[in-house]
Amino acid sequence: MALHLTWMLAFGLLGNLISCLVCLAPLPTFYQIYKKKTSEGFQSIPYVIALFSAMLWLFYAIFSEDAILLITINTFAFFMEFGYIAVYLRYATTKDKILTYKLLLLINSFGFGLICLLTLFLTKGQKRVQVLGWICMIFSLCVFVAPLFILREVIKTKSVEFMPFSLSLFLTLSAVMWFFYGYLKKDQFVAVPNILGFLFGIIQMVIYVIYRKPVKNLVVEPKLQELSHEHIVDIRKLGTAICSEINIVIPQLSDSGKVVFEDQIAKELAKQTQEITNDTNKI
Repeated sequence: MALHLTWMLAFGLLGNLISCLVCLAPLPTFYQIYKKKTSEGFQSIPYVIALFSAMLWLFYAIFSEDAILLITINTFAFFMEFGYIAVYLRYATTKDKILTYKLLLLINSFGFGLICLLTLFLTKGQKRVQVLGWICMIFSLCVFVAPLFILREVIKTKSVEFMPFSLSLFLTLSAVMWFFYGYLKKDQFVAVPNILGFLFGIIQMVIYVIYRKPVKNLVVEPKLQELSHEHIVDIRKLGTAICSEINIVIPQLSDSGKVVFEDQIAKELAKQTQEITNDTNKI
């Protein structure tokens, strides 16, 4: 019995520790939002649902027996999710702000308030714990499913920018710890949703591995060496070629006093032809 309680306490403490890391995992994401001064590309739905889940588990833990570890982690999660939503609303577009306010009003205010009223006035004792347990289990599944909404964006853009690997990893480890805690405590409402939480975490990590390297458009740039061979002109050769094509014409005076333009190249060719003819005659 003592060993059983020791293992339950150990998994509960590990669950608290890893769940704290889960809550801290979105910090780099919200640092980007703060740095860029915009929430473009990010959705508030996962954080609204996570906040609602923390509220429900706190309410459940109050009426459940020996649930101090559930109270500690969900209190921490409540304040962290509240802070994330506050930062999101600070830098979100007007359209996203309106949507987030509607979700908070509908789910976290009206929904939670209705659950509190119904369970407090219509149920008592163990029956109340059972009803709250079922509600918490359903919304715990929503917390695990919520990041899957981002998978659509990841597959569409082939980029994992909006799905941190650390979050998926910690969710998976947290699900394992809380499953064993719920199993040893014989609390099905804690154990059952974490089975699916483990599976959803594995799916997210597989998607991350597939799309972790973004597709880059390769731009072929001409090399300087190729340009030097194909497009650079040798000025010395060009000058020699041009000069070889130029006929120099020098003006001279004839016997009658008129200016005559004599082609020096033609004169030279004629001279060479005459010399060859003389040499032939001599032979």
